[in-house]
Amino acid sequence: MLSLSYACEDYLEEEIYSDITSENFITQDNADQLVIGVYSSLRNVYNEYTYQFLGTDIFTSKSEIFSFNATNDYFNLNSGTGLAVWSNNYSVIGKANTVINRFENQISWSDANLGDRDYGIAQAKALRGLAYFNLVQQYGGVVIELEEAQTIRTDYARSSEAETYAQIILDLEEAIPTLIDNPSTGRISKRAAQHLLSEVYLTRAYTSAGSSADFDTAAALAEQAIGNYDIRSQSYAEVFDYDNQENDEILFAVQYGNSGLAADKSNNKHSLFMNQVFNYPGVNRTTTPYGVSSFGAMPTPFFYSLFADNDTREDATIHRAIIADSDEPDGPDNIVTGDTIVYYPKNALDAEELAERLDRYWVYQPDQYLFGLPEDVPGVNYLYSLNIERTNFPIFKKFDDQDFNEDTDGARDTFVYRVAGTHLIAAEAYLGAGNTAAALNHLNIVRERATGVANEYTSVTIDDILNERALELAGEDNRWAVLKRTGKLEERIELYNPHVIDHGAFDASIHLLRPIPANELQLSDGSLVQNPGY
Repeated sequence: MLSLSYACEDYLEEEIYSDITSENFITQDNADQLVIGVYSSLRNVYNEYTYQFLGTDIFTSKSEIFSFNATNDYFNLNSGTGLAVWSNNYSVIGKANTVINRFENQISWSDANLGDRDYGIAQAKALRGLAYFNLVQQYGGVVIELEEAQTIRTDYARSSEAETYAQIILDLEEAIPTLIDNPSTGRISKRAAQHLLSEVYLTRAYTSAGSSADFDTAAALAEQAIGNYDIRSQSYAEVFDYDNQENDEILFAVQYGNSGLAADKSNNKHSLFMNQVFNYPGVNRTTTPYGVSSFGAMPTPFFYSLFADNDTREDATIHRAIIADSDEPDGPDNIVTGDTIVYYPKNALDAEELAERLDRYWVYQPDQYLFGLPEDVPGVNYLYSLNIERTNFPIFKKFDDQDFNEDTDGARDTFVYRVAGTHLIAAEAYLGAGNTAAALNHLNIVRERATGVANEYTSVTIDDILNERALELAGEDNRWAVLKRTGKLEERIELYNPHVIDHGAFDASIHLLRPIPANELQLSDGSLVQNPGY
């Protein structure tokens, strides 16, 4: 989607049919609607955030340090959590299976349209592989179902992790030769599938199912996915410009729009990683350009500390000031539209400058970005005790929308894969393969776009790559899965997640896998077994 006026025919849109059976409806002329249905199901996968961000080094709960959150703190994490993660991905798998079955066995294809048949199957297999990859990272081995559901069953049994990875790789390797380089808007491209397969091999390389050769394979695939594109041809801010959502860096995105089906305008990503800004005077709930918070996560102080002074990603990623969008004569200082209401300095201000600024707006220092009520500075207009919002931190900017309804109904696309992320996969894969020179090259390309400094890294560790991923891909990739993959989850949450530091209950013998949802176990005949410790 390019702008608010972007036409509905420029993104994938389902048509509505009723009172028509599959036997007389699905023909070669309209079969692509089944494929589009698989893409539409990805919206539920990528706008549901359980298990992606909380409980990591760069995101934590936006509540009192002593408060408990099972997903973030790992205290009493149980099988009542995560049903949407499981069901949404299996919805994609189920629809993909329907496409493959109908395209192979039910639809009558003319010789002239056999290419359309094969292309539809390839897309379905790639998206099925994506959904299974989402699942295996969280749960380990899962139920592998490759047939269209025709009856109600309860006898589903889990495959091993090795078998699950093998199926994902098979799907993607079968799909890639038939996928195309420049498909129509919203469809998975050959390069996007290569990026995905690269990450699959990279992730498997760290497991008992993998081998050191997987690092080499991942690196080669990442190189193919990058191709000839130079991410330095546009700035980070340009990549996230609302009117530039279709750009050459984006390998794959879940698409939204502001016309067509109601689901086409249902993105909620603008509501992530923010506090309730309408609690500030001068910020109107219904007109604020920032939106309304709907997710209980915030960046950690460690995340903010990662931005160097010359890193241009900071300004594109977070708001360091909140600006009034309405007059508030009863505010602390007769607020008018356009006034600064809150400022979050990158570096702590001295007492004199702090007091001067607190006469004009609230200032929260870097060590005050978590829940709490700082002590009032006497004699200033903006006393901390006058602010009813108790969690104050620089909110996210990179996902800002221009067409939304409070915390819902957003029209911005969700980027799934970007070439900058492919460079970081390549860096990690080359590092795992022992080729530090190639790892440095890819890491430095990403860093140079951000800082303008060539070859800034002269050595590389997995922590360097994780830090760069945090700066480049915060809120885009599944941070938990990345930390798990690299074996750094326990170490980094105990160093950088404030709630975990205070009272975390992480147990590596349990929490490197998620609990199978209780609902799924209850529907099973006993063949679906729970992960250990839950």
